[in-house]
Amino acid sequence: MSDLRLHRRLLLTAGSGVLGVTVLNTLTGCTKADPAPAGSTAPSAGATPSATGATVTGDWRRVDLSFVSVYLLIRGGEVAVVDTGTAGSATSVEDVLRTAGLGWAAVKHVILTHQHQDHAGGLAEIAPLVGATLYAGTDDVTAIGEPGGRKLRAVKDGDEVFGLQIVGTPGHTLGHVSIFEPATGVLVAGDALRNLDGLQGSAPEYTSDQGKAAASVKRMAALDVTAILPGHGDPLTTGAKEALQKLAASL
Repeated sequence: MSDLRLHRRLLLTAGSGVLGVTVLNTLTGCTKADPAPAGSTAPSAGATPSATGATVTGDWRRVDLSFVSVYLLIRGGEVAVVDTGTAGSATSVEDVLRTAGLGWAAVKHVILTHQHQDHAGGLAEIAPLVGATLYAGTDDVTAIGEPGGRKLRAVKDGDEVFGLQIVGTPGHTLGHVSIFEPATGVLVAGDALRNLDGLQGSAPEYTSDQGKAAASVKRMAALDVTAILPGHGDPLTTGAKEALQKLAASL
């Protein structure tokens, strides 16, 4: 890991009627091979307004592993976990589940945005703990294999899981997918987007196909986005659609 900057700041978090203050340690400039530091979990929660301004029931929680994030999408006591972080992240995910008053039994879906080990490395530990269906993009399933002895279900652009739309966003990897919830405008972007020093696309040094990555940004910019939850960097919950459209126009 090189050229690292550690930022410590306060984040107001609100969700499920609770307002709190969380101290976040955000490590920037990380590579996908770096391990998550112990004890680095910080929950974030948000009730997301719809495009009409009305609040939609349900919330999301961020498991902050310092340089990468796992997201929990909670709807009616049922949870979809998007990405699993690095190996050894299960305890951090469980801690954030508990802040929502839930446990592993509530996890019914685990969706991997792509094959890289900072996003899929925790699956071998998490898979045996849940009765969830496991998903990954069609072109990344083989590379991920069967961690924990569990098979993954291949998903592609246009599929739906738990009311969530699978959006094919190849480029970072050929099988990369993002997760969009039309009802709330929440977009979980994996590594198709980063929010480090402003909203950016896939990191060039870890991108399989730059042309496809740029096209994926443009594809996402056409969605009615209200919040962007990236794999790296802080969630973008204000001006997300405008920032994404500006980024798309620059490519």
